[in-house]
Amino acid sequence: MKADRYFLYAALAVLFVSCAKGDYFMKGMPYMEAAADMNGMPASPEESAGEGDRFDAIVENDFIRTADQPVSTFSVDADGASYAYMRRCIESGWLPSGGAVRIEEYLNYFTFDYPDPEDGSDVAINAEVGPCPWNTQNKLLRLGIKGKSIPEDKVPQANFVFLIDVSGSMSSNDKLPVLKQGLQIMLDYMRPDDRVAVVTYASGEKLVLDSTPVSEKGKIVAAIKDLQASGSTAGARAMQLAYDIATRNFIQGGNNRVIMGTDGDFNVGVTSTDALVEMVENYAGRGIYLTVCGFGMGNLNDSMMESISNSGNGTYEYIDSELEMTKVFVNERSRFVAVANDCKAQVTFDPETVESYRLIGYENRVMSSEDFENDRKDAAEIGSGQTITALYEIVPVSGPAGSPGKFAFRYKKALGDQSIPLEMDIPQAGETVSESFDFAASLAAWGMTLRESKYRGTANLEMAIELARKSLSFDPYGLRAQHLKLLEKAREIK
Repeated sequence: MKADRYFLYAALAVLFVSCAKGDYFMKGMPYMEAAADMNGMPASPEESAGEGDRFDAIVENDFIRTADQPVSTFSVDADGASYAYMRRCIESGWLPSGGAVRIEEYLNYFTFDYPDPEDGSDVAINAEVGPCPWNTQNKLLRLGIKGKSIPEDKVPQANFVFLIDVSGSMSSNDKLPVLKQGLQIMLDYMRPDDRVAVVTYASGEKLVLDSTPVSEKGKIVAAIKDLQASGSTAGARAMQLAYDIATRNFIQGGNNRVIMGTDGDFNVGVTSTDALVEMVENYAGRGIYLTVCGFGMGNLNDSMMESISNSGNGTYEYIDSELEMTKVFVNERSRFVAVANDCKAQVTFDPETVESYRLIGYENRVMSSEDFENDRKDAAEIGSGQTITALYEIVPVSGPAGSPGKFAFRYKKALGDQSIPLEMDIPQAGETVSESFDFAASLAAWGMTLRESKYRGTANLEMAIELARKSLSFDPYGLRAQHLKLLEKAREIK
């Protein structure tokens, strides 16, 4: 497949550039050390270890007594930034701080082996219950969601605006050069009638290239290659300009999207996250989506980027390498096409079988039960072929086992439409569990270990490794195998 071939080409490109910058591999330097040196990463944890990166504080979800509150509701989360940031830390020789760990993004970084929707539906849901690995007296509930896959010839026409941070803080080799390369790669997979514009910002905003059909790819590539980093960061005006260009070229029924690449350092002009959120919410309501790609360390405003992507009907990705650009912009590019909007999940637990429960992760996505059927309440989107996973730890009632309750889901086909309900009975715990269950448990165990969660029980790195080893048969693009190697590298650091 073309995507598979490019994955190999990208790896060879990294090798070539690395050798050109100092024959690192010829000198026997290990791959990750070479990449760290090439990309301008800190030489030691003491130099950075994420110092200067800004994350919102996370207050973990507590156990809730079913008798007091049987209903749990949350918006889905399709981001993967937190996982990629953790990988960057480990490959640089240290572990991320607990505040950087969002377990839902560890889960949703990966594609799970979930069944596709049937009977013309846009979304399919599934559920599974098994023993909780870190507390064997409890149960673990896995919820699975999958958006329908759209054939290549049915993908709607794209109207993309690349919003690129070219301020001085983007000058290092792991930021703007990687972004420029990834955008050029993306063009190879777009259709001739798709359209692309380029807006940049540093001390001021600039329309580098007005909306141009991809049939004129050479013109677009030249504009991207010419980008250079310098100046301070005035991003808000540029964001407004990008939305103006997207609005001017809006395609009815198309994939209208602003794709932003930045380290998130807005230090000139409008810097308030609330003001930026208000802006992106306004355009999200008009059908213009937002994808935010974060770059680098030591200056990363994760808090701002996650907030605006959540409000902009979009996703937030952290780009730590050329290969991650391949994942986001090539292998999983179909996710840019939203197939379900305002997606909300709700579990109604049966007090006869569940004494208490705890939602693992999704702390900033929890909603009130009244919001579930409120179609005016915004929630997240799911892209074509995308899977979403959530976990609950359950304290069962003593006595005969039974169904923990019901799993309900609501989504819209298009913004502003009436939501469509789905519902299923959650099965009781089985004697065996799926690989999806084990892999999700591995990711949760690792996340709780990194956060030193008070709910981690016996969860530790070795448990995460063991569960991951049992879950490698379904592995698109080899990401699970890479994850296992990452955990083994983390063992050396610990």
